[in-house]
Amino acid sequence: MKKIWESIIRGYLWVIEPVAALLVKLRINPNAITTVGTVFTVAGGVAFGMGYIRTGGFIIGLTAIFDVLDGTVARRTGQSTVFGAFYDSTLDRLADGVVLGGIAYFFAATPHHNLPMVAVSIMGIIGTYLVSYARARAEGLGIDAKVGVMQRPERVVLMSVPQAFFGLAFDGKLLMGVIVLLTVTSWITAIQRIMFVRSTTLNTVTTPLRVLNDKSTQSARNTTRRAQS
Repeated sequence: MKKIWESIIRGYLWVIEPVAALLVKLRINPNAITTVGTVFTVAGGVAFGMGYIRTGGFIIGLTAIFDVLDGTVARRTGQSTVFGAFYDSTLDRLADGVVLGGIAYFFAATPHHNLPMVAVSIMGIIGTYLVSYARARAEGLGIDAKVGVMQRPERVVLMSVPQAFFGLAFDGKLLMGVIVLLTVTSWITAIQRIMFVRSTTLNTVTTPLRVLNDKSTQSARNTTRRAQS
């Protein structure tokens, strides 16, 4: 399965290579690419919310191009920055929230009203945020927690391909199945990352963690961080 996924990625990169080369030649700011991609994602989320499921799926699929292009252009033009990475990650969280928020609105305010699916969509939002936060917090501790069954590329594919081709097939049951699958696997991924960090830190020697505050810098210097069992 991994080899198939890697082959798909290589083919995808080959297809968009001419676009990347043009953007590099024009020296387009990668942050601008990130912003445009986020605007498209918001449009996709709005389309979902208004019931245009196929349109939303195609738009979300299009945004995958921007996810690849911004990093590619940044590297090739020497414009990779810490702020660029922060900006990209922050807008990714906005995109995740808007897309699933649109789905939640669709199930809450359209003829396809389904209260349990509203709850599932909201749990999906929380799950995707936990996945991203767990990795970011782990990186802050010096641990690469890029593990789990449902990472961002897989989420984009899951939220675009079935909807773009099948829309509300089977009276919307396909869409429901996709959202349930996304939610469940997001929470599984979050738990996987938590367990990965836990197993990584269990055998790590504790080191002092310096905490500064305006009351007692001396006591803060003595504060230590311990991995919780």
